[in-house]
Order: sequence, then structure tokens, then C-alpha cells
Amino acid sequence: MFFYVFIVLIAGICFYLSSKHTEYPLNMLQLSEYKNSEYADWIKLNSDKVNRLVYKENQEQKTPLVWTDRVKRLKKKHDLVNIIFIVLGLGFSYLVYILTYSKLSTLSVFIVFSICIYFFQYRILLLSNKLALKKELEINHGFYTQAQAKIKDYKENHGLKVLGITGSFGKTSVKFISNTVLAEALRVKNTPSSYNTPMGLSKVINNELREDAEVFIAELGAYKPGEIEEVARLVQPNIGIITAIGPTHMQIYKTIENIMKTKYELIEALPDDGVAIFNYDNQYVKKLSDKTVRLKKINYGIENIEKLDVYAKDINVTTSGSSFTLGIKGLGEIACKTILLGKHNISNLLASASAAYSLGMSLEEISRGVEKVEAVEHRLQLIDPKTGILVIDDAYNSNPVGFRAALDVLAEFKEQRKFIITPGMVELGALEKEENYKIGKEIAKVCDYVFLVGINRTKPIYEGLKDAGYDMDKVYQFVNLKAATDELAKINRPNDILLFENDLPDNYSEE
Repeated sequence: MFFYVFIVLIAGICFYLSSKHTEYPLNMLQLSEYKNSEYADWIKLNSDKVNRLVYKENQEQKTPLVWTDRVKRLKKKHDLVNIIFIVLGLGFSYLVYILTYSKLSTLSVFIVFSICIYFFQYRILLLSNKLALKKELEINHGFYTQAQAKIKDYKENHGLKVLGITGSFGKTSVKFISNTVLAEALRVKNTPSSYNTPMGLSKVINNELREDAEVFIAELGAYKPGEIEEVARLVQPNIGIITAIGPTHMQIYKTIENIMKTKYELIEALPDDGVAIFNYDNQYVKKLSDKTVRLKKINYGIENIEKLDVYAKDINVTTSGSSFTLGIKGLGEIACKTILLGKHNISNLLASASAAYSLGMSLEEISRGVEKVEAVEHRLQLIDPKTGILVIDDAYNSNPVGFRAALDVLAEFKEQRKFIITPGMVELGALEKEENYKIGKEIAKVCDYVFLVGINRTKPIYEGLKDAGYDMDKVYQFVNLKAATDELAKINRPNDILLFENDLPDNYSEE
């Protein structure tokens, strides 16, 4: 009897430990957007974390697990899979007992089996997620079709207009800017944060969109061809903006041409009376505009204004914001000012002004809206903590164009010691090392001190700094952001300015 009680006790302990220590693996899977391929890649890159019998408790996570309904369902499925493995272990152990009549052998086999179940929790979660996928797709499809029908109804019966925004970068900034500008004359429903997937948008549409809204703003994100089309079928845009195209997520897209094709899915989804808005300063977006003949087009930009429908001139960029003259063909020109930092943010404002123009707003309304725009969180956000040290928070994401724009803003602060804290750029595919090496050389022209977060990942930046003749005694390398900020506190003094450029999520951590 004692033998059987002991076996059951071990089984119970195995299940308890396996169930208890799933929060961190679930978090990594959630950060991988429930994609087994990306989660499996993370496992390969973090074998030191996953190949262990002792799990780290209470890890400080920048992006903690969000207990969504999907996560709760997945947790139940994972517990069930663990129970199945434990039962299989019991069955195999029983087979050993039948063959050997040895309780010691049977017990030893089950203990080893239980340890393996605990040891391989990260990998077992791959199986759990795969088994849960069919049910999740059914649930998602239901939410999707419900939201799709609601948008169609509001467009037909309440005159709703839908503004779709996509691009390799800038789309979230343009979304929030557009919300402020359009709200000067229209009732607008925006989507929070970086909600740009079918499920994120479906949730907002089903739960928050009201029939009195005149404009719904939808950011359309994608990681592969066909995903923009899927989101566009959901939101059914009347107006489409392509903000910019550049080398992001290159490990998936492989070529710029694939990115261009994917972003253009938004324009292809517009109805015949729709409006296509293009950033004509971007060489890749310009090509997409030039090939568009079916739709009314609005080209915006700062360069070659004679070819533009919406433009900015007389630009004055300072450390506290910018002023410029906004021009719209057919309406005229008007003076504008903004607290947003950097010349590239004027481009984002022009995208929103183009949308406002297409919706019938006046120059005066657009100008008032531009002046009310506030800095978007973590996107070149100037923060004054009242310590004498200024912070430029550009931590949301980073790409070659945005990184250089941030350095341009930092360079405007002539009198301060300039620090940069960065893990570099990721998701650039085969271009990643080259682009980080180049940005190292650009950093050398602007910054007085360089704090690199992630010793292995930032090697190309380090080499770029070195080859640019930078004083390497002013380059610091750290395993994580906390170590970097601890060292910053020792060095910083009043009148310094700190640029936080990019902040990678936990699934990129080198710890």
C-alpha cells in the first residue's frame, strides 16, 4: 500500500510543480504572439534558461504575462497535457513492474519520467499550444465575423468612415496624431496602444465602437504577405495611409519588394471612391503611389513640394518642438506649430493632415488639431523628471530610419552631455549586423557616452564605434537594462540628456 501511495504522491508533486511553473513559459509564448515557430526559436536561443530543473521565481519582467481568456484556456489545456503525460508515465511504469516485478525499478522509472515532464515544460507548452489552436481559430473567427458585420452596418446605416494606416514604421504615431487632429471636427474612435491584429481590432470594434462615431481609425499590422488583406477585410477602410517602408521584420519578409507588396494590400482593399494617401518622400512608398491609378491619391511630404498635394515648408526644428507652414493644394497654406520632436514627426503630422483634408476639414481646424497633438508614449517623448537631467524616450521600437531620426533630435541639444542607451535594432534579417554597424558610426558623431545593452547582440554597434575612431573608454556594455541604468546613476549629472533608443521585450533578453 505504501508503494502505491508514494507513486500517487510523486504524481501529485509532478503535476503541482509543472502547473505552478508555467507563467514564465506562457509569457514567452504570449510575447511570441502564440506562434510556435517564434517560441521554438526563443527556446533554442535561451537553452540556459529552459534547460533547468529550478525555475526562477518572481522574475522582473518588462512585459508581464497578461491573463487573457486565451491564456486561461491555454493554461487549462497545458494542465491537461501534463496530466496525460503523467498518466502515460504511470502506465509505462506499470509495464515495467509487470516485466520486472521490481518495485524499485518501477519507482525509479516513474521518478525519472516525472523529472523529464518537469524539465521539458517549455517544450511541452509547444504541444499544448498546437492542440489548442483549432479551438482558438474557431473562437477568433466568431469575433472576427461579428466585428466585420458591425463595421458594415455602421458604414451603411450611420455613415461611418474608416481610416486604415499601415507602414513599416510610423503607423502607431500617425494613428494617435490622427485621433487628435480629426477630433477637432469629428467624432473619432481610435484603437489603443499597438492594436493592429484581427483579434485586437475585433475586440475594440465589438466592445467599444458606438454608432455615433464618424471615423474609426485602424492600424493595420502584418508579419507576412496576406495579413494586411485579412485586417482590411475586417475594418473595410475608406481611406488608406502608407506611412513609410523600410527594412523591418526582414527575417520574415526577406526582401523590400515583399514588404511593399504586403503594405499595398491596404490600398488594394479600398473601394473605388476611396482615398489613398502616400508618403511621397519615401522612395518605396513613392513607387506604390506612382502605380496607383484607380483611386483618388493624396501625396504628402517635405521634399519636392511642387509634386505634392499636402506639404510642409519653412520648417524650424528646435529642442522644444517645431514650426512649419502647412500647405494643401486647393485650400491654401497656414502656420502650424507642434511640441513633437524631430523633422520626421512633421511627416507624421502631414499624414494626419492628409486624412483630415480627405474628410473635409478646414485648414484652420487642421492647424488647431496639430497644435494640440501630444508626444506619443515611448516615441521620441521628451521627459523632464525635474532632476536637471532630460530624457528622450524612444524605447518603443527601432529601425534604421527611426534610429537616425532620434540621433538627429539628440544632436539638437548642443550644450548637454549626450548619452545613448540602446540594445540596437532587431528583426532586420540578413541586414541586422550591417545596419547596427552603420548606426554605430552614426552614434559616434553625436553621443558623448554609449551604453550598450546586450553584450552579444550589440557587437556590430561596438565595432562601428571602434572603426569610427570613437573613444572606446566611453563605451559601456551591460547584460541588461537595469545594470545600465544603475551605472548611469553613478555618472549622470545635471544638464545631461539621455536617449533611450529601443527596449527589447523579455524574449530577447540575454540573461
